[in-house]
Amino acid sequence: MSPKRKPNAIYQWNHASVQGLRKHLGSTQGELAEELGVRQQTVSEWENGVYQPTGASVKLLTIVAESAGFQYKVGGSSSADGAPKEPYDASS
Repeated sequence: MSPKRKPNAIYQWNHASVQGLRKHLGSTQGELAEELGVRQQTVSEWENGVYQPTGASVKLLTIVAESAGFQYKVGGSSSADGAPKEPYDASS
């Protein structure tokens, strides 16, 4: 039996990073929601900052991001000045 795959980094998912991942994938909110097993409204709420992903959703987003080659700043949801850390796309 092979060991469980663990994500390489601890991602802090916020509105900008969720939207950045979705755009990197070229997906609609509905398509990303289907892939993650959540409602389209949930993805919309994440992207609009109503809620942040938690629990299993964080793990699934991280797995999808890593498999798609999407990277962004890791280790916190805000910079030193309190502004959200914006995602970056390493393939750009």
